[in-house]
Amino acid sequence: MYQSDEFTVYTDKVVQGKYEATVVSPTEVRSNYVSAASQQYSRLVKFKVSINEKDNEMLPGQDHWVLIGDEHESDIKTFGQNDGAVPAKDPGFLPPNYEYTFRINMAPVLRQFAAQGYFEAFDGSKVAKADFKGFYLAGGSEPLTWDFVNLDEQGLKLTDEDNDSVYSIKLKLNPLNPEDTAAKTWKLSKDISAKPSYTSEQPIVDALFNLSLEEALKNIEPDTTFRTGAKWGGVWTRDISYSILLAFAYHEPEVAKHSLMKKVKRRRIIQDTGSGGAWPVSSDRTTWALAAWEIYKATGDTAWLRNAYEIINNSLQDDAKVVGLTTSGMYSGESSFLDWREQTYPRWMDNKDIYMSENLGTNAVHFQAHNILSLMAKELGMDVGNHAATALNIRTGIDNVLWMADKGYYAQYSYGRAFANVSPRFEALGEALAVLFDVADKEKAKSIISKSPITPYGVTCIYPQIPNIPPYHNNGIWPFVQSFWNLAAAKAGNEQALSHGLAAIYRAGALFLTNYENFVAETGDYAGTEINSDRMLWSMAGNLAMVHRVFMGIHLEANGIRFQPAVPAAYKGSKTLRNFKYRNAMLDITVNGTGNVIESITLDGKPLANAFLPGNTIGKHQVVINMNNQSFDKDGINLQPVHFSLPDPQVTLNGNQLSWKAIKGARKYWVYKNGSVVSKQADPGFVISDNSLAEYKVSSIDEKGYESFTSEPVLFGRQQQQLQVELEQFAAPSSLSYTGFAGKGFVAISNTENTTLNITVQVPTAGRYLVDFRYANGSGPWNTDNKCAIRSLYVNTQYAGSFVFPQRGKDEWSEWGYSNARYLNLNAGTNNLQLKLEPWNINMNVDVNTAMLDALRLVKM
Repeated sequence: MYQSDEFTVYTDKVVQGKYEATVVSPTEVRSNYVSAASQQYSRLVKFKVSINEKDNEMLPGQDHWVLIGDEHESDIKTFGQNDGAVPAKDPGFLPPNYEYTFRINMAPVLRQFAAQGYFEAFDGSKVAKADFKGFYLAGGSEPLTWDFVNLDEQGLKLTDEDNDSVYSIKLKLNPLNPEDTAAKTWKLSKDISAKPSYTSEQPIVDALFNLSLEEALKNIEPDTTFRTGAKWGGVWTRDISYSILLAFAYHEPEVAKHSLMKKVKRRRIIQDTGSGGAWPVSSDRTTWALAAWEIYKATGDTAWLRNAYEIINNSLQDDAKVVGLTTSGMYSGESSFLDWREQTYPRWMDNKDIYMSENLGTNAVHFQAHNILSLMAKELGMDVGNHAATALNIRTGIDNVLWMADKGYYAQYSYGRAFANVSPRFEALGEALAVLFDVADKEKAKSIISKSPITPYGVTCIYPQIPNIPPYHNNGIWPFVQSFWNLAAAKAGNEQALSHGLAAIYRAGALFLTNYENFVAETGDYAGTEINSDRMLWSMAGNLAMVHRVFMGIHLEANGIRFQPAVPAAYKGSKTLRNFKYRNAMLDITVNGTGNVIESITLDGKPLANAFLPGNTIGKHQVVINMNNQSFDKDGINLQPVHFSLPDPQVTLNGNQLSWKAIKGARKYWVYKNGSVVSKQADPGFVISDNSLAEYKVSSIDEKGYESFTSEPVLFGRQQQQLQVELEQFAAPSSLSYTGFAGKGFVAISNTENTTLNITVQVPTAGRYLVDFRYANGSGPWNTDNKCAIRSLYVNTQYAGSFVFPQRGKDEWSEWGYSNARYLNLNAGTNNLQLKLEPWNINMNVDVNTAMLDALRLVKM
């Protein structure tokens, strides 16, 4: 059914090199697949030391290294000291379960702690001695991980047994469980007779459908909610929502309802814990709306509809004030599901930068959520409000800002600080949702599916990949994303893209005998990503969706089912889905032939007008669909090898000179001024000739024309235009004994302290000012939890938007940084600013909304 240099999918087996998975029956599959990761474990191990589980030792791309021979202990490395050039020769492979001790001289840090009470890292960030929690080892060779914030959890803390400032850790490198090398068999062990059954002339599809049915049953918890995966307990908003949208609205509607209601608090949708304290840095909680609407379409349950409408409406009202006030019309916030900062964002971007970015996938979700609320209101006979207009504004923003006509698909996001530009990376989920939700018109949809770069083992989360970042979202393929891509390919009428995508799903399912969460794009192996789990809910939902939504063509609408199968030529023959429960009907659906155009369709032998089954149908019925057997493969696909962009330049400003080191492989450097390219040059270095205030950054371009991330923005001329206002002038300074603040103190804000802070600002001239706050938030780690502090700012009584104060490290209250910045129009002379805790600023934690505010910074633009 599909053949490439990497693997072949037959009707009853998958072959990949020496590995083979064979379908014995619809309830049994055998596979001899063994991950090759342990056989390719390099003797060259790169690593860094972390203070307090942060990436704060050396510049990105600069690592310590050891080339392991027969020894079991490293020489003593010194913190912050470059080890020199990495060996160019092939170092060979390390045997499994190899014990090795790493030794690091931490004296440079300890001396600074003793002398000045803090350590200042290469990037200017400071770690207060009072906040010190430990030294940790990070790296890309298992059990090492580049997941800095979970180093303690992974047992990677260094110790100094004899107090000589040399810290060490003994690890078992290349860990291997002998059971992982054994051939495996899946045999059905659960009773799935109450579920829909599927039979076709492709036994591999039938078997993997049954495997997914069984795994779905295993994932139902005693409280009748879905667990997220075998290794992931509990309900996660985006996971459950995308899973329901794919399959479980019709497959397990009651379990789906219970699961969604687990993600509601204060009659609002809960954002999953995530970057900087979750919402509003992450803002894709509105995926809940997609699932809630799909449940209504599947069940016709008006009580559910009323309940969901109120929850979504409350959530969208808050979102409009906190993440909706952008000049583009789009909403701000992190990429939907791509919630691991360095996996898809440049390292210099912290959580406030992510909050201000405008992402394709997240905006596609916001677009659809507003459309859904309008449709819900119509169904309930209520005022539809202005949600359709808001959706149109979002769509216009996506088209105006993110569409790349030269590439034929959307950019992943816009990003920056004072000025934004787009990151031209492809983002699979966002592109797919843009097609499925009609953000993209038909012409754009066809372009997206045919021109987007697709790799041999499937569609990667992003393209190109980011260098020096281990596989997970980066250099990774996720079956649930692949499933949405396949649905988009089917909608756009692209047979080649659909055939490739189906093969990607069936290869992984058959060889691995479970629905894994992800696998490495370069190798197609489930081993080697930073985190993985078998029996992953959204992966199995995607597998089921290929039958229900692609081969059977079931498209739920508010008042019925629209049938529109898409069957590639390789999946020929007859297919039947029996006992498909839809509202008060039970359907047996048969699809004969191939193509994406229906030649005839009948309900109980009589023609079914417009291929539409009304929602009030009751009883047992047979639907028979005959396809026209015509190819729909004319558009083609853009198959590309896995490719990595270059690193982003590390730019410094000396006087009016921008400087950066040459990057190996760079053909050009692009210099940005205020978000626009002003120079395309072959050599590093740029002289600023215009002395006006401006923001500069630089990217590198490789031989294939792919652009790196830009460097961290440099605001030239800031000091001449900058004002700093100490906030302890306007409220009693905190008595807490934190260090590192400016002026005479800092002000605490919380649910009870300084809920309104009145600030008087004097500026010499009227005009546009860029304003942010210096703050600390030690309520939690920077990558997870739910305690991001949020406040609303009013300028001369006018609402100017929200400011976020994301977490900066658990119990690290002397770790200071800046909030997001906003442009404010100020009058000459006195301006009255009010920083206020409003009802829409209540975060996901509710009880803890705390930060320490040091100063207000203003820059005249």
